[in-house]
Amino acid sequence: MYAWPKVDVPLISHSGGDVPDRLSLHDTATRELVAIEPDQDEARMYVCGITPYDATHLGHANTYVAFDLVNRVWRDLGLDVNYTQNVTDVDDPLLERAEATGQDWEELAESQIELFRSDMTDLRVIPPDHYVGAVETISCVVEVIEQLLPSGLVYQVEDAEHPDWYFNSAAAPGFGGVSNLEEAEMLSVFAERGGDPERPGKRHPLDSLLWQFAREGEPSWESPLGAGRPGWHIECVAISLRFLGPHFDVQGGGSDLTFPHHEMCAAQAIVASREPMAKAFVHSGMVALGGEKMSKSKGNLELVSRLRHAGADPMAIRLALLDQHYRSDWEWEASMLEKANERLHLWRSIRNNGTALPAAGLIDQLRKALRTDLDAPSALQSVDAWVAGSLAVDSDDTGAIHEMEIAVDALLGIKL
Repeated sequence: MYAWPKVDVPLISHSGGDVPDRLSLHDTATRELVAIEPDQDEARMYVCGITPYDATHLGHANTYVAFDLVNRVWRDLGLDVNYTQNVTDVDDPLLERAEATGQDWEELAESQIELFRSDMTDLRVIPPDHYVGAVETISCVVEVIEQLLPSGLVYQVEDAEHPDWYFNSAAAPGFGGVSNLEEAEMLSVFAERGGDPERPGKRHPLDSLLWQFAREGEPSWESPLGAGRPGWHIECVAISLRFLGPHFDVQGGGSDLTFPHHEMCAAQAIVASREPMAKAFVHSGMVALGGEKMSKSKGNLELVSRLRHAGADPMAIRLALLDQHYRSDWEWEASMLEKANERLHLWRSIRNNGTALPAAGLIDQLRKALRTDLDAPSALQSVDAWVAGSLAVDSDDTGAIHEMEIAVDALLGIKL
């Protein structure tokens, strides 16, 4: 599957300021800020992608812009980046939406994937190196399930019609170490977020589906496991192992993926590869609208495409997202876009000056803020202060404005 067009990321000159020499991020598993130490000169990141049954809303955009900052910081540190993202292009919500609307499920998926591509292009999100659909990796999923079989943690439920394959999550090494939830809370959240704790025949209510046997009227693929399709969690395990290998640097996504998705993925991955899935599990906050988290199922969405079609500058949308710390839960308000438009206009106005304050100190401030748990709001404030200072005083630095433009492009993804 193809992603979206390449984004050119300019290089910034290096200065001698007091700036951290690595990226530190909050690891959900340890609940601490940890320094990310990539192996050799390549940083590896997996960010869970969309289930393409509806348009990209600002909650999605918030997540992908956040991890775009990770990508940009690593590149600025001189690292090569191997960024992989999946697309869950066959799953119950997609099939249900297709049936409800009378659409072909594949056509629905492709239309929403294409809309996602256009949204990411407008927001100047660097495309993943590997953009991979579940459908195209069926064989990889089957291969990983077969690797899990000798562990004794894989079994079929006793169901004559649908003897689905499950993974005994609760018995896996380290299970619970990503979310740090008590079992009672796990059970509640599992039921809310697509799990099936009450499925008869499971060894434990928290066991996760690996391979679902074919149902009438639903797509399925032949395999040694029987005709069927992958469960949700094993899809990401198979794709990450195939394109990144075990124990990669960052597993990312929205905080609503912490449990069950990332917990289940981590349990399956460590059994399949005998190594931890990732060095750090990093999660972006939830975006609300009308007092509740934006959700396709609830329909309380503000869509990136709707804002764009109403005339919003994509760079203003990106600035509005960057003005919230990536780990914060927050609520979208129209005034946020107005503030972002004013900020963007002010930043662009500096180009009419001809001269400005030296940019080296600003660049150091941007790097320090972003390398310390992606503190984008502080980075924006540093640019605000530099612009205001440059507009207020005379300066003879004729190259500073160009240096500032390059820096906010490279590090923040804002094209002035």
